Amino acid sequence: MELFAHPFSSYCQKAIIAFYEHALPFRFRLLSPEDPATLAEQRALWPLAKMPVLRNDGRVLVEASIIIEYLDQVSGSPQRLLPVDPALELEVRMLDRIFDNYVMTPMQKIVADRLRSDDAIRDPHGVEEARALLRQSYAWLDARIGERVGARVGGLEWISGEFSLADCAAAPSLFYADWVEPIDARHASLRAYRARLLARPSVARVVDEARYFRPYFPGGAPDRD
Repeated sequence: MELFAHPFSSYCQKAIIAFYEHALPFRFRLLSPEDPATLAEQRALWPLAKMPVLRNDGRVLVEASIIIEYLDQVSGSPQRLLPVDPALELEVRMLDRIFDNYVMTPMQKIVADRLRSDDAIRDPHGVEEARALLRQSYAWLDARIGERVGARVGGLEWISGEFSLADCAAAPSLFYADWVEPIDARHASLRAYRARLLARPSVARVVDEARYFRPYFPGGAPDRD
């Protein structure tokens, strides 16, 4: 399997976590301006040129969530990132969309605005809307985790029971979102969940593999994590 990706990309990290969870070997096709041939190959496979892109046995798949579902189908591993139980699967898919749409997307809005070189084309109103959405999302997630995780005797480590697609989405989205709009100390359940995610071996590995690129983070990466 070939994965066209970049190790510092949040959506690429989401897919790579799944590879590591399933212990699946793959060829990492690094997307970099220094390698125009690989960029051109990716664009030929997916003209929108978004990442990650997976190629395997003549099949091309895009979108991290779909790639993770495919890995579940082909891994042969007893671990499932999408639960077999239909009700739990629906919950995991819902949470996956929440992390992508209401944490990852506003985080990327803030980062993208920082990349704009001309102050005249910056979007301070849009950035504040993104920050407000992140704060709302943090509050909702903290309440849910507090009710569904912390209230259980002995607790549950992950957002829907077993480690799942939802946690693959949560890890990079919360990792980077907390850099641009820190999670308030009042949201102790969410902060603890983020820490558990970063301690999981598959997540820790993707974080470590991307450390080289931290100096390039727009606005500067915090000296933590």
